[in-house]
Amino acid sequence: MATRAEPLASGAVGGGEGQFVLVEWSDPGGLTSRERPIAGLHVHHSDDEAWYVLEGTLGFRVGDDEVEAGPGAAVFVPRGTPHSFWNAGAGPARYVLVMPPRLKALVEALHAPGAGDFAAIFREHASELL
Repeated sequence: MATRAEPLASGAVGGGEGQFVLVEWSDPGGLTSRERPIAGLHVHHSDDEAWYVLEGTLGFRVGDDEVEAGPGAAVFVPRGTPHSFWNAGAGPARYVLVMPPRLKALVEALHAPGAGDFAAIFREHASELL
């Protein structure tokens, strides 16, 4: 049986009982900023997370530090570290996010139709909205 490789942009790789999931996401630019991030300040108590920038520039707050990451740069956030991120450029940004299945489930729950109590959703996924 042949394995077929699909573009990462067409869906997540990994998940289920695995230890990590890869997803490619993008931001068109002009919508997010340090003051209005893609993901507001939060912490994952049990899970690490990492980004790899393909195009554009992402800004990150990781603990008390801020960093900008351009194409080819990677940012790792260890569990227990408050963080947020945003598109730090004027144009589009594309990036690969590496996370455990629990964090993918968190993102899906936050974006589900009718999602309401975001603080409770974060708690259900061993995370906290700050």
